[in-house]
Amino acid sequence: MSHDAETAAHWAFAPTFNKNFPHVRLRLDKVLVATGEREELVMSGATATWQDLVLYLIARYVSPAAAQAMAKFMLLQWHADGQAPYVTFMPPTDHGDSTVLRLQEWLGGHYSVANPVEEMVQLSGLPERSVKRRFTHATGYSPIVYVQRLRVEEAKRRLERTDASIDDISWSVGYEDPAFFRRLFKRVTHMTPGDYRRKFRLPDFVRPDAGVGNSTIRRPQQAR
Repeated sequence: MSHDAETAAHWAFAPTFNKNFPHVRLRLDKVLVATGEREELVMSGATATWQDLVLYLIARYVSPAAAQAMAKFMLLQWHADGQAPYVTFMPPTDHGDSTVLRLQEWLGGHYSVANPVEEMVQLSGLPERSVKRRFTHATGYSPIVYVQRLRVEEAKRRLERTDASIDDISWSVGYEDPAFFRRLFKRVTHMTPGDYRRKFRLPDFVRPDAGVGNSTIRRPQQAR
């Protein structure tokens, strides 16, 4: 493939793909990519995106109206939001840097504290600049972005499984400013927290204990 080639693939295989094909742009924001001189190469990103592929081919070679009719008849849908809402944060841990791994393990249980990056630096016993450089090199994320991704991942879980308000979820993962949390959440998932909950919330018929575990959440100090 050329250096400007791009493709779609399941987000779970992103680390392996990027390692094996560093010059191919992996579009995790899309579920379907058409490329080539005549867009003759069409790739979908995950198992359920066969729907997008089928509807795309019908729209392209028959008509958009035919694709729409088939979608209604077969109860198919376009994944218009791409893969971003589905992506689970899976940071690498096999990088070989024991100090960074120890910090990752600490963050796993302390991501909601007020100043996690400052505490990481103190915990490491290294200069701040060295910690940030080593952490970014090992994980592919700066410490603050890593913390943000951990917080968003926990927020996603709470939106899916609890009835807690978005403001309470914001506070529980480390943000006193719900507006900031909403902007961050949308930047990461390409959806608002409310839209995410409506899309991924477990339906009532599989939630026999709905409402359990949704007591008032203690509001932590502000963290960015």
